[in-house]
Amino acid sequence: MGWSARADGAAGRVGGSGAVSAAAPGGTIRCPHCGKANRVPSAAGGSVRCGNCHRPLPWITSAGDDDFAEVVERATLPVLVDLWATWCGPCRMVSPALEQLATERAGHVKLVKVDVDAAPRLSQRFEVQAVPTLMVVRDGQVIARQAGAAPLAALRTWLDNAIGAPGTPDDRD
Repeated sequence: MGWSARADGAAGRVGGSGAVSAAAPGGTIRCPHCGKANRVPSAAGGSVRCGNCHRPLPWITSAGDDDFAEVVERATLPVLVDLWATWCGPCRMVSPALEQLATERAGHVKLVKVDVDAAPRLSQRFEVQAVPTLMVVRDGQVIARQAGAAPLAALRTWLDNAIGAPGTPDDRD
């Protein structure tokens, strides 16, 4: 089972019959393949797909102190966590690269952004001393961590090594 978003913007869990049920709160993602806007939940099992063309969508959302466990630690996909701050220049510079990685690895990874100023308990829990701090979480466990911004190619290699992904996104579709 996974999540599908209909072309009318509704999202829901898809079962064996293809029926769609009500979705948890989330955001809107524009499909990179057909251009349709899709509402996707912040937390769900599986991956998200376009309600129009049914291809995997990049799953980009945010989390805070109160919903981190549900959004990140209970996710069935590996989660790339971006611990960032609004005042941080390098954070703003690395954000487009992270979104590109989420788009390239749609259906295989979820990107979750955490504003460290708005989530002080998470900052303390993960001992964030520099932003951006990036983590890969799988099955509720941090499996990779890196502080500081890096170029897209370096981030791609780091992420692929962490999740054990093949070298090119096309190898996984």
